Amino acid sequence: MALRRVAIDTWRENVAYLHRDCAVYRAEGFQALSKVDVRANGRHVLATVNVVDDPCIVGCNELGLSEDAFAQLGVPNGYMVAVSQAEPPESMGALFRKISGERLARADFHAIVRDIAERHYSKIELTAFVVACHRDELDREEVFFLSDAMVASGQRLDWHEPLVVDKHCIGGIPGNRTSMLIVPIVAAHGMLCPKTSSRAITSPAGTADTMEVLANVQLPLEELQRIVRDHRGCLAWGGTAQLSPADDVLISVERPLAIDSPGQMVASILSKKIAAGSTHLVLDIPIGPTAKVRSMPEAQRLRRLFEYVAHRLGLSLDVVITDGRQPIGNGIGPVLEARDVMRVLENDPSAPNDLRQKSLRLAGRLIECDPDVRGGDGYAIARDILDSGRALARMRAIIAAQGAKEFDHNHPPLGALSFDVCASAAGVVAGIDNLQIARIARLAGAPKVQGAGVDLLCKLGDAVAQGDVLYRVHAGYGADLEFARQASARASAYRIGTADDMPRVFVEF
Repeated sequence: MALRRVAIDTWRENVAYLHRDCAVYRAEGFQALSKVDVRANGRHVLATVNVVDDPCIVGCNELGLSEDAFAQLGVPNGYMVAVSQAEPPESMGALFRKISGERLARADFHAIVRDIAERHYSKIELTAFVVACHRDELDREEVFFLSDAMVASGQRLDWHEPLVVDKHCIGGIPGNRTSMLIVPIVAAHGMLCPKTSSRAITSPAGTADTMEVLANVQLPLEELQRIVRDHRGCLAWGGTAQLSPADDVLISVERPLAIDSPGQMVASILSKKIAAGSTHLVLDIPIGPTAKVRSMPEAQRLRRLFEYVAHRLGLSLDVVITDGRQPIGNGIGPVLEARDVMRVLENDPSAPNDLRQKSLRLAGRLIECDPDVRGGDGYAIARDILDSGRALARMRAIIAAQGAKEFDHNHPPLGALSFDVCASAAGVVAGIDNLQIARIARLAGAPKVQGAGVDLLCKLGDAVAQGDVLYRVHAGYGADLEFARQASARASAYRIGTADDMPRVFVEF
């Protein structure tokens, strides 16, 4: 059959399109959602069948492939391909046992993850695996097996150094762009910190989205390695490195289902860090009423699971439990977060102090991984690197090496449309809903519109009068602005009360 590129992004699922009157479709007895094996030029992809009736999409003598599948096959439009019914993935028996609630062995997880990474699973089968692991929570040994299998599913970087550091947050806190400050600080100290980050999926911005305001983040692996060797660090998108690719596929079904079970979270984070060549990791677990982790007992359980799996994988781990009651920094959205980062690096008096202090403390914990640094001295070293301008100089060098973009943090290119959300009564800001403020920023267009998002003008504990502006919403398009306006009208994300109404959390800093 002649191959036809169907320009549909099916989000990490291979989809094949056959016309209902196609002779192959009739002869082979295909049904919608069955799978086909498509072969050409020594390559093959497995794809889920979708049946179409419109010859403008695919003709009777053609086989259509979605964007992802077409790219994997690597042949041009019109190329003649062989199509046959696909055999079930080899790991299907293990998947069915997990669905039945059985405990799986190491070989079972390796087989399942290998099939996932090779795109042998449909979205339905992926969903079945994710839900089965969520419903019957994986024990800690199974979490290690899953993590180990995910590392093995892609390539693993080796920096040929005994100390390779990284920092990661489990997420759920808007802003919180500490990585963009920690990397230049620890790199200026001389430590190797190759930071590969993801783009936002359900948040208003990821580290890669924010760094992209300042520099190119889509770097070929060879260029990324050169930058790290030359500057001791980078801030790049991890998609080009093929690190734990099965994790990216699993995330494509976990996020829409809002499933983020502890076992799957641990496997996702640690597999990426091991694959990136990290030897030492500082892990940030924020706790708060609207954070991913709501209580100290829950945080301690998660910490023990991370520590067990990290030890089995040979990764030195330092878990830090932090304050997650509100966003960190003032900006939520790529341009606003980049503004905050550059203000901290330049020691600007208007820089958000919470972002500065949290970054310094986390950087200090990483610096203390250096055997030449005495325990407890890391914070002072990090502060000196930031205050002296060495962190700014290193960040500018990294930005230039990755391909600098024009950006003036004093005049950031914000969305031209905006509206203010004001306090309905006088009092004290007693609560900020992380989930709702992130949702408003996304409805405003972040991260796809870099200048969209939310600029916080008040934080927890601030006294406000009736009518004072709590935050300003920026958008690039009228429809986005209206969606955000309606959401903020239903729930502003701010609670006004007294200082005694503020939630209390007991954290390490």
